Amino acid sequence: MLLADLVNVSSAVGATRSRTAKVQAVAGALRGTDPAEAPAVVAFLSGELRQRQIGVGWSALKEVPAPATQPSLTVAAVDEAFGRVGDLRGTGSQSARRAALAQLLAAATEPEQEFLRRLLLGDLRQGALEGVVLTAVATAADVPVDAVRRAHMLYGDLGDVARVALAEGTAGLDRIGLQVGRPVHPMLAQPAEDLASALQRITPAAVETKLDGVRIQVHRSGDDVALFTRTLDDVTSRLPELVRATLALPARELVLDGEAIALRADGRPEPFQVTASRLGTRTARSEIPVTPQHFDVLHVDGDDLLDRPGAERAAVLEELVPVQERVRRIVADGLETAQATFDAALAAGHEGVVVKSLDAPYAAGRRGGGWLKVKPRHTLDLVVLAVEWGHGRRRGLLSNLHLGARAPDGGFVMLGKTFKGLTDQMLAWQTERLSELAVTQEGHVVHVRPELVVEIAFDGVQTSPRYPGGVALRFARVLRHRPDKPAQEASTLEEVLAIHSRGSTG
Repeated sequence: MLLADLVNVSSAVGATRSRTAKVQAVAGALRGTDPAEAPAVVAFLSGELRQRQIGVGWSALKEVPAPATQPSLTVAAVDEAFGRVGDLRGTGSQSARRAALAQLLAAATEPEQEFLRRLLLGDLRQGALEGVVLTAVATAADVPVDAVRRAHMLYGDLGDVARVALAEGTAGLDRIGLQVGRPVHPMLAQPAEDLASALQRITPAAVETKLDGVRIQVHRSGDDVALFTRTLDDVTSRLPELVRATLALPARELVLDGEAIALRADGRPEPFQVTASRLGTRTARSEIPVTPQHFDVLHVDGDDLLDRPGAERAAVLEELVPVQERVRRIVADGLETAQATFDAALAAGHEGVVVKSLDAPYAAGRRGGGWLKVKPRHTLDLVVLAVEWGHGRRRGLLSNLHLGARAPDGGFVMLGKTFKGLTDQMLAWQTERLSELAVTQEGHVVHVRPELVVEIAFDGVQTSPRYPGGVALRFARVLRHRPDKPAQEASTLEEVLAIHSRGSTG
């Protein structure tokens, strides 16, 4: 496929708010795509690189060469060029990266250059959300959308699923199953207002402690162990104590879901940043040990458990994993016992609880109604859209965060700003990270790629004509950075408006 054709599709997708029209535009592009090229087409139309990051920031794209007069680039050629750029390492790699990028852009027409620039900066907000592209894959391949969705949750990469769907149809998708060693998208929990409303929605229910740790998926095949984050990144080398704990379990083949958490000597959790620091370096830091806390099992010794009821999976987990490596769990016989678990979780320093259906299967990759999380305060996971340079004692640091929720069109809607709650350590970390994500600067405001998620506590939501969503947060403050959480899992404007409609402005 010519890159120019894909740019035209991207423009058509961005020009309409109709989900049906977006699906049809993406499906039309995929129908004319060679299956081998489908992974790159899907990635680009989703606003992503297959390589995720290739070391190109806004400074490398401030000046671009004169554009080509005629389109010649193919999607495959661009994808290969991105791969070569990302593979450059060592002395002189920055100069070599800029030269290779300039060569690629010189072969692009002006519309193609603008598309590539926005793609590289993570600023291609065209509304081709994962759900749109997933449906488009099913439409283009003439296969059931549920078959594509299940294959995606088990395979992890929608581009590769598209390749299989286009080349082999339903039969190919049906052959995609859970494979030990290949991470699956984790099941997610919906927020609930309180315990009473959660138990009204789920009965009978289990109530589990909600830990302030890092989501970890554990795979074991014989003596080989692999550990993956919620974004499916391999962090095995950074957590050797979890590898040892996994090898001590009485199974040769398994897939577990849970959390890794740093605990103090008294059993209380360390701050989230302490646990997260173990994943922020490529070398193991044994001075900050973490403990596995599993809460689900998806596979044991050749037996897939994804479609088993939650109660059955819990029983298998109880036989397999020692109690000190399992999340605390009770089956609630009413609000009183659930409240006791909730109170105990808070007293122990944890976040709250998750109310889980005893009957629901493991809905990988979905925020279904089978799991509901309950916390004692309003919190949202918001995306940093821009940040302001500080002044006074914060001079030289990126401080005031511009916060956004996910919008229905695939972009983000700003809800306000905050610099409250940031410690010196957090300020230093976010200055380094947001400098890497910088796209442009206007005065003291630095616009960044919408990738960093932060957990925000707030006192309520109020009407505000100042922001495009019509609402703003009251007394927002940063609880923690969430580098482990992708932007597509951030809170939506719909969730914020729901809080507003419940009269949370106090």
